[in-house]
Amino acid sequence: MNSKIALGTVQFGSHYGINNQHGRVIKQEASEIIKYAQKCGVDTLDTAIAYGDSEQYLGEIGVQYWKVISKLPKIPESVDDISTWIQQTVSESLKRIGVPKLYGLLLHYPEQLLGEQGREIYESLESIKQSGWTEKIGISIYSHKELDILLERYTFELVQAPCNIFDRNLIQSGWLDILQKMGVEVHIRSVFLQGLLLMEAQDRPEKFKRWQPLWHKWDEWLGQINLTPLEACLNYALSLQSVVKIIIGVDSVDQFKEILQTKKLNLEIPDFLVSNEVDLINPSNWKNL
Repeated sequence: MNSKIALGTVQFGSHYGINNQHGRVIKQEASEIIKYAQKCGVDTLDTAIAYGDSEQYLGEIGVQYWKVISKLPKIPESVDDISTWIQQTVSESLKRIGVPKLYGLLLHYPEQLLGEQGREIYESLESIKQSGWTEKIGISIYSHKELDILLERYTFELVQAPCNIFDRNLIQSGWLDILQKMGVEVHIRSVFLQGLLLMEAQDRPEKFKRWQPLWHKWDEWLGQINLTPLEACLNYALSLQSVVKIIIGVDSVDQFKEILQTKKLNLEIPDFLVSNEVDLINPSNWKNL
């Protein structure tokens, strides 16, 4: 199981996750998490330039033997020479992380590929790959619907997308199978829905009470199968054989130990736990609730 886990590092650079009780992970704890993960056979790190000091942390800790995936931030509209901007940005990112090349370079805002400068952005990514600065180029998406347009125009080797028990759009849309057939490596994130699925009923913020019928089904089902939310969520993610990596961020070594020690089960997830309400399954909408 451990080889399928990728360590997300957004918590190393910022306070992240609705269920985060500890705030930003301090560098010493981050170092211990990385050492423990490596000892357990985890070999991939997921970070981004937008994740605060995450890249700097990784460079100071030392991750030269890891496969590192990073993401480009939104390219400013004021940039005239996109190729030079991307080259300089990636170069600085490599220096911060302390690695000669990335395993994957993703666009954090792939919708920019649909603008007037989309082709130039894509060709610049291809140039970065040809220069040997990354093995794969790809996109980080929020919705499977982005793939409908983007994959008509461009080719990628890596796609990162949200997927969890409530949000199964990547599977139900057929895109997970399509990407596998295309030879695209798929990594999923938000398997705990940024920690919301791990919260006790009494701890869920009031704004999520509007989905009380779904929460009732969730809590009742967990009680029936006698599993923790973490065990259920992780086993669902592990059941998706077309998924290459499951990106999981943690706040402590103990939390990561709990994840890596989770038993793999043949678990059937009921369809009544699926939700297509974007205000619930897309965390970027939560601030407006």
